[in-house]
Amino acid sequence: MSGKPKIQEILESANQAAETMLKKKVESVISLNKDAEGWVAEIEILERKSVPDTQDIIGRYEMRFDLDGELLGYKRIMLRRRSDMEMIEEEV
Repeated sequence: MSGKPKIQEILESANQAAETMLKKKVESVISLNKDAEGWVAEIEILERKSVPDTQDIIGRYEMRFDLDGELLGYKRIMLRRRSDMEMIEEEV
């Protein structure tokens, strides 16, 4: 990336890094935020396909990038079934 990366470039980096590091398909990017140290992305990955698909196992991962868009690390922060309801607090 040339210069400081834009949010779209970080989003693409998160998708690529997740699929490369985890060898699994990204379901969605839940959040992407910039702080003083860099970028933090939360993504969901299909961990295990099931029939019916409501029983799929979804993993949520936190990925940290520096201000230049380089991946610093990642960790799984949650596992759930696709059908599990979760409370989402939206920022206003």
